[in-house]
This record gives sequence, C-alpha cells and structure tokens, in this order.
Amino acid sequence: MAGLHGQSEEMSNSSSSISHFLLLALADTRQLQLLHFCLFLGISLAALLANGLIISAVACGHLLHMPMFFFLLNLALTDLGSICTTVPKAMHNSLWDTRNISYAGCAAQLFSFPSLSQKSLSS
Repeated sequence: MAGLHGQSEEMSNSSSSISHFLLLALADTRQLQLLHFCLFLGISLAALLANGLIISAVACGHLLHMPMFFFLLNLALTDLGSICTTVPKAMHNSLWDTRNISYAGCAAQLFSFPSLSQKSLSS
C-alpha cells in the first residue's frame, strides 16, 4: 500500500535498545547557554572551595574532632557528591550545545545521586 509521495506504509518492527535520552534545553539562544555555563561553573567552584575548606578544617584540626563537626563534615561530603553528580553534565550540555545523555550516564546519575544524598529518611 502506498502512502504519501509513493512511500510504503509498512512499519518495521525493530526492537532496538535505547542508547541515549534527550534532555530539555535550559535556553535556546547561544548567549544564554554560555551564561548558564558560566553560572554553573561559578556556583560549582564556590561550592567545591567552601566544602573543601570545611573538609580540610575538620580533618586537620584536632580541636574539631567532635560529633557536631563530624556532622558538618558529612554534610560537606554529601554536598560535594550531589554537585559532582549532576552539574558537570549540565555544564557540558550548555557549553557544547547538546541535549543528550547516554543511557549509561543517566543510569549512573540515577544511582549516584540518591546514594550520595542524606540518609536521614531511613532512620
């Protein structure tokens, strides 16, 4: 049976596996994409610096080896883990004007983010 423009209307039944997902774009114009990249970069560098200072202060300061500061160390590590899980891919997509993420990358983010987040709901 012929469809529009003489093409066949037969559909192929292919069960190919999913190789990547398409993400929603934050912005359509290149200037806004670069602005998002710069904002992501600035915020993530500030968070990395602040959390790194907290981690090094608690680890090196013997007077800070108390439960309150170990809790603060745990929060800093949690924040670093959650930032390093999702923000680099968002920065990559903004800088290189892409919208895709591989299936393995998506699975890694979906596994890493909850495992690095706080476990306070379980207790």
